[in-house]
Amino acid sequence: MRVIAGDGFEAFFRAEHARVVALGMAMTGDRELAKELAQEAFLRAFRDWERVSVYERPAQWVRRVAINLAMDSHRRRRSARQAIERLRPADVALVPDPFADDWWAAVRDLPDRQRAAVALHYLDDLSIADVAQILGIAAGTVKASLAHARASLAARLAPPSTDPDRQGEPR
Repeated sequence: MRVIAGDGFEAFFRAEHARVVALGMAMTGDRELAKELAQEAFLRAFRDWERVSVYERPAQWVRRVAINLAMDSHRRRRSARQAIERLRPADVALVPDPFADDWWAAVRDLPDRQRAAVALHYLDDLSIADVAQILGIAAGTVKASLAHARASLAARLAPPSTDPDRQGEPR
């Protein structure tokens, strides 16, 4: 969506908000956090709307901000989980999130660049070139990130082998 300065922030917000929330949901797995990330990304766009509105693709700018915020949040949550894990008694198990979708949970465990590439390419249906532009990397790097992500996801999500001749073999 090409937005020019006269189109106004409200039209931009209405056109892009749901997709940015969905991107945040894919990146974090937490609907409320996704809404907060989108809110912050759009707040930053609003504050700098005079500058952002004249970008060739302001929607990509807002997605990049949302991705950066999601990555920061992921790092903070990972650090907090590690601290909790170190501090909790050994006989207390953490309860897994019953609402987490296995595939998106696996995506959220990918390295930042792979996670962002998967979310942008498969959820937001963006081209390799658009993903590269948003992430500020080469198209070849996006392709490699997606290939590594697919391999990691396939290995993690593949059902265990039921073939008795292959028991104990790596997948």
